[in-house]
Parts: sequence; C-alpha cells; structure tokens
Amino acid sequence: MKAKRYDAAVIGGGHNGLTAAFYLARAGLSVVVLERRDVLGGCAVTEEIDAAKAPGCRVSTASYMASMLRPEVIRDLALDTHGLRMVAAEPTVQAVTPDGTVLPWWSDHARMRALLERFAPADCERFLAMEGRLAGLARHLEPLFMQAPPDMEREGLAGLADLLGFALRFRGLSNREIPELIAFATGSLGEFLDRTLVSPHLKSLILANSLYGKHGGPYDPGTLFGLLFHLLGGGAESKQGFVCHVMGGMGAITQAMAAACRGAGVELVTGTEVGEVRIAGGRAAGVTLADGSTIDAGLVVSNADPKRTYLKLVPADALDPEFRARVAGIKMDGPCGKFNLVLSEEPRLENEEPDSDALRRAQFTLVPWLDSAQAAYGEMRRGRIAEELWIDCLVPSLIDDSLAPQGRHVMTCFVQYLPYALAGSDWSLERDRLQAQLIRQIARFVPAVGRSVIAQRLYTPADLEATFGITEGNIFHGDLRPDQLFFMRPVPGYARYAAPIPALYLCGAGTHPGGGVTGAPGHNAARRILADLKRDRALRRRLFS
Repeated sequence: MKAKRYDAAVIGGGHNGLTAAFYLARAGLSVVVLERRDVLGGCAVTEEIDAAKAPGCRVSTASYMASMLRPEVIRDLALDTHGLRMVAAEPTVQAVTPDGTVLPWWSDHARMRALLERFAPADCERFLAMEGRLAGLARHLEPLFMQAPPDMEREGLAGLADLLGFALRFRGLSNREIPELIAFATGSLGEFLDRTLVSPHLKSLILANSLYGKHGGPYDPGTLFGLLFHLLGGGAESKQGFVCHVMGGMGAITQAMAAACRGAGVELVTGTEVGEVRIAGGRAAGVTLADGSTIDAGLVVSNADPKRTYLKLVPADALDPEFRARVAGIKMDGPCGKFNLVLSEEPRLENEEPDSDALRRAQFTLVPWLDSAQAAYGEMRRGRIAEELWIDCLVPSLIDDSLAPQGRHVMTCFVQYLPYALAGSDWSLERDRLQAQLIRQIARFVPAVGRSVIAQRLYTPADLEATFGITEGNIFHGDLRPDQLFFMRPVPGYARYAAPIPALYLCGAGTHPGGGVTGAPGHNAARRILADLKRDRALRRRLFS
C-alpha cells in the first residue's frame, strides 16, 4: 500500500464497495479498497470452474445475470468505456414446468400476446393487464432506489421535512394504486396469482421471475413484493424488467468498475483480510488486518453485510448490547446455492421449439408448480433438501465464446430452496448426494447434462459464506422482506448508511435498497458520506487536517 493513512478505507471489493470508492475518490478523497480474496468483485466475478479438468472454461461463479444495474452508475463510472458490454436477454424468462412445457416471457408486447392467445387464451387479457399494473407500480418505487430512506427517528421540523420528501415521491399514485402498493408490499404471491390467473403454467412462469434468493414459499405473506422488485428498471437506458447477459461474465462489471476506480485514484488491494475496525476516541479510525498490521483512515466504509460488520469486525464493547441484539436478529440463513458445470456438448431442452435461437436456448428455469414450491420451502425450513428443487439455468457460452474453448460449454445453475443448516447432517456429507440429485433433475429436461459433464462445482449456502464472506450465505446480505426493507434496513434507526459509531458507514446490499447487482447502495452511501463531510466539522478536520 502506498500510503500509511487514507481518508477512507473500504472493506470489501464487491461491486458496491467499488462504486462507493469511486464516488469518494472523485470527490477528492484518498481511498483504499481492501479485498480478502485474490480477485476483486465480491459475488460478481468470472472464474474457472475447474482449471485442472477444464482449463479456460469460465463462468459467473455466484451472481450470474444483470438486471438492475443502475444507469447512473453505468454513466458516472463510464463502464462502457472500460469494456462493459451487455446483451439483452430475450425472452427475459423461460420457464420449464414439471410436465415439460417450455414457456417464454417475451418483453415484446405483441409477441407475448400472440403466445398467450395460442397457449392460454382465457388468461391473455388478464396477464397483459396484470403486467401493465405491475409496471406502473414499479415505476413509483424506482426513484426510491437512488436515495437514502427517511430517518423515522428524526424529530421536529427536520424529521417532518424528511417524511414529506419521502411522501412526495408517491404523489403520482392514484387512489386505486395506493391500496395495491400496500397489498404488494405485504401480500402472498401465490394468492395473488390464484385470484388473477387460471393457467398453472402461467403462474409458474411468473413464479420463475419473483422469489430469487428470498425466504418464503409463494403462499407466504410478503412474497408478492418480489414480483415488483424484479420489474424495476436497469441498464444504461433504465428499461423496466431489463435482464441481460454480460459479455465476459459478471466479473466484467466489477473489472470495469475497478478500472474506473483506478482512474479516479483509488488504491485497490487484494488478498488482504480485515480483522477489525479500529475505534479511537469513540470514532472509527481505520482497520486492523488479519495479519496484525494497521491502516489509519479518517473514515471506514464496510461493504460487508451488517452481521459481519457489527458482530465480527466492530469490537463488541463499541456497540450498545441492544443494538447488537437487533443486528443478530436480522433474517439471513441464505436459502440458495450455485451449481456450475462444464459440458462436452450443448445442453438443449428436450422440448424446445425447433427455431429457438442461441439467445433463447441460453436461459431457462426448471420451476415447480406453486404448491410444490411451497412444499420445497417447507422442507428447507425443516433443514431438509426437497426432492424437486427450483433450478435457474444459464448457458452463457452459447452467446459468449470467450467463456469456453470450442467443443465445450459452461452452464451455471442457481438452486433454490436449500437449507443453510441441515437437520441431522452437514454439507460435507450431503454435497455428493445433492450434486447427483441436481444432475438427475436437470437431465430429465436436458438429456445432454446426464452424459456430458466434464467438471462441476457446487456452492452450498455454507460454501457461499466461506468463499465470499457473506454471513450464512445470504446473497442479499439479509432477506428482502417487508420488515427488512427501506427505513428498516438493516435495522430501524440506522437505515441511512451511517453506523452508531461516528465515521463508520455501510455501503453493501444489507443497506437500502437491498441486493442484486445495482450499485445503488454504494452510490447512496457515498452521497451520505459526502453530505456528512459538508456539515460535520469534526469529520472534515479528521480527513483534511
């Protein structure tokens, strides 16, 4: 490291940490990013699956598609000039139901209407009307992404102004939309779909785009919000429901961010684990590394999740015990895993349409019926692995030949629902059985998977925790549920990125607006820090004296 003291030390080189670091450096601060792994990017990385068995075969190890990357972040960091290239997915979702039916969700309205008129004419108008209502509600939520939530514990005129500013964001809501938005924030996805549609296939198609990485079966309260969440805008043009393949894998996003950071003067250090946030005079004063060395900093920004930050990195005696108890109560225990494969032949769906192009063949979800999804979640809650799992599959090598040499394909599978802690067993005993189960289930619909596996790598929830440092393997740094969103994320009273300890901030997915590769938490945290520097003389003195 070049300097012994920095204005800001960022813990974790994931996409939000890099985003925050860029904005702070652009404002003139000296910034160092400290990443425990040997590669930057956090969960958004592109890596070889098995260098010994399949050299040159790379895949997005954890996060695997981009859908809500904020246009402000793309523009400000000039990610396109640093090599980022994204190809819109079409269809945005393709469900394979248990009976083998293959059903796409086209973003083109006319194409989707034609499909519905042929496949489920009774539901055609209902589905399209529902899609329009959802898009309208999502538009009202989108502006909230790029600002801190209101301070619900702030009193007086300042607190009133905060609440008024928040309320004004909803001034375009009609009288009919207000109860709809409340219902979507608290309701059950399954009950909503049962009220709205007849076709079980269409219900499963919608399910396939709704509950990624979340706790709750489709009939649990609070699961309806996930449908709105995935219809928020993303990409350079902030297109609603935008889903894209990233050329070079998800690591291309964070590598472009890293290049932007270097251009702004950020120092990026890998293979360097932070052991503790140093507290001096009641304020964050830098970090102590795992090897015992120290780095002084005027402020510390943690891209780690709230539990890891507050319960492991901050000394216990620096926080109020009641606050620590509230953090310990954040719902985590990640319900998903990742399964990456190298294959010797293209994995094609047995029932795919003959004229399917590579873009369509590259993406499909083996999704259960609603009742089966609810049962699978129930098994997960009991610490067991359901017989039929929800598996979202991507074959990126079909559209990006840089990921695998000729004659090879890479396939990455997001698996839900998996228990973080197994009842009466542990993952070292169940890993092989789950891998065999996943191969067997996928091969029912994609026969090539049953005969062409060259290499495979499974990441259980426990593996995600160990590899990426995310507590309990939760990809969102805390479940996306109504009581853990907006001004309650990560905990009420501390949802505006600043910690109870002065000069310590959070910038990761455990803060508003939550998970996904958006860059919004990093952007918002940097704005909060820079605003604090303007009004906090003591903080300014620490940085610029």
